[in-house]
Amino acid sequence: MKVALVHELLTMKGGAEKVLRVLADMFPEAPIYTLLYDEKKLGDWFSKERVRTSALQYRWLPAPFRYNHHLCLKKFPATVETWDFSEFDLVISASSAFAHGIITNGKPRHLCYIHSPARYLWDRTHDVLERAGRGVLGKLRRKYLERTFHKLRIWDSEAADRPDTLIAASQEVQRRIELYWRRQSDVIYPPIDDFWLQSPVEQSPVGNYYLVVSTLVPYKRIDVAIEACTQLKLPLKIAGTGPDERRLKSLAGPTVELLGYVTDEELKALYSGATATIFPGEEDFGLVPVESMACGTPVIALRKGGALETIVEGVTGTFFDELTAASLMNVLKDFSKASFDTAACRAQAEKFSHQKFEEQIRRAVENLTNA
Repeated sequence: MKVALVHELLTMKGGAEKVLRVLADMFPEAPIYTLLYDEKKLGDWFSKERVRTSALQYRWLPAPFRYNHHLCLKKFPATVETWDFSEFDLVISASSAFAHGIITNGKPRHLCYIHSPARYLWDRTHDVLERAGRGVLGKLRRKYLERTFHKLRIWDSEAADRPDTLIAASQEVQRRIELYWRRQSDVIYPPIDDFWLQSPVEQSPVGNYYLVVSTLVPYKRIDVAIEACTQLKLPLKIAGTGPDERRLKSLAGPTVELLGYVTDEELKALYSGATATIFPGEEDFGLVPVESMACGTPVIALRKGGALETIVEGVTGTFFDELTAASLMNVLKDFSKASFDTAACRAQAEKFSHQKFEEQIRRAVENLTNA
């Protein structure tokens, strides 16, 4: 069976790209179609020989603009529709915004793994527009985005009928697929890397710190964890990089440390030594809580989104109810890692293994191709 893979953007390493990496290993001969590809950031995961990029990859632009998808947002729908998959038997797309809109017309069959219907087109539209409306040129930016988003929403809802099978990354995503697209889907949770489950977690002494692991962007709401730990004078380590780093540093008190990029080995030690991992944002799924539990460390998360599907309250972590520092502080004041069992955390993480994900994807492929 000749297979092709489709992924919107290969410009950064994140949870969606980790899922694609698993799919690429499952189908090693499959080419990968993408709108933009940054070889410097993703070349060690997906070789340039395997990647088929689009005409939107403006190689003549300076590097900061070459992979900026905001510059060609309106062109993405028409671009994914130009790809010809007639030589293939099966296309597996992984979509967060546009990949579901490829045209196959039933030959080849199209299985689409949905990380989420585009958040900025649907449930986060007003937040995005509010931020865009700030500043000197805010009114112009907002007007432009309002028109652009309106056109993209129409295309998005129409294109949602094209895949033969939809797979949702979580029950939360499944709910949004039904709400916005009026389509049914099955749930297959993303896997964590085998690295986190390869060997038993060492019983390292608990460090006197809390941990946040995240790309540093505003919607992750790391500022809530910073404010809570600063007010309570609790040590907080933040692992990750991103465009919001300067703002977060300005908010950080003396007990907060931004570590920047850390290796997986360093991160594993940070997870296992932390009192708890704080997961303050609302995510579609969220690999960080699962990685933390794999290292035997409980999670403190906002009571929303995918965290409700991975964390067992009172067993592998706990929740705070409102996206405020005050709500998080109420949990931190009385939190004790000793109340949670390392083995229970690890057992929960094993439910999201690479092997289980691969078995479920192969079963979905078999059901589709034999239909």
